[in-house]
Amino acid sequence: MIRRTAEADIVRLRKYEIPIKRVARNLCLDPALIAAIISQESRAGLLLDNGWDQERHKYGLMQLGRQQQQSFGMWDSEEHINQGSTILVLSINEVRARHPTWTWDQQLRGGICTYRAKMGNLQVYEDDPCDRDNYYANSVIRRAQYFKRHGF
Repeated sequence: MIRRTAEADIVRLRKYEIPIKRVARNLCLDPALIAAIISQESRAGLLLDNGWDQERHKYGLMQLGRQQQQSFGMWDSEEHINQGSTILVLSINEVRARHPTWTWDQQLRGGICTYRAKMGNLQVYEDDPCDRDNYYANSVIRRAQYFKRHGF
């Protein structure tokens, strides 16, 4: 199921490939991971109405919450991708700092879950932040693996 979704999304993601790769290079982040978050959150824009989700609570390809500081750029712009990706990097670094004994894989999964959870709600995790919803991190990682194999 995730592979089929990724196959459909990659066509729309190609439109954003250059900005994704530029942002990834600047943030030392894997472009496939950015593409995977975009696929997971908005299906590369397919689920959006003028950049907004159905409830009009989240905005952009990476679905930044209304509670975020002001969104930068248009919903599908490089600036917006940079803002969401910066939040992702900060989320990963937060988990790494709080859990230095975790493996890199655990820290990455924790950072992905923290990205999803914190869209404006900074949370402190005693244990694994994916504890309640490991599906999200697994889905993002599987999508990233697919996109990596296909040029991201």
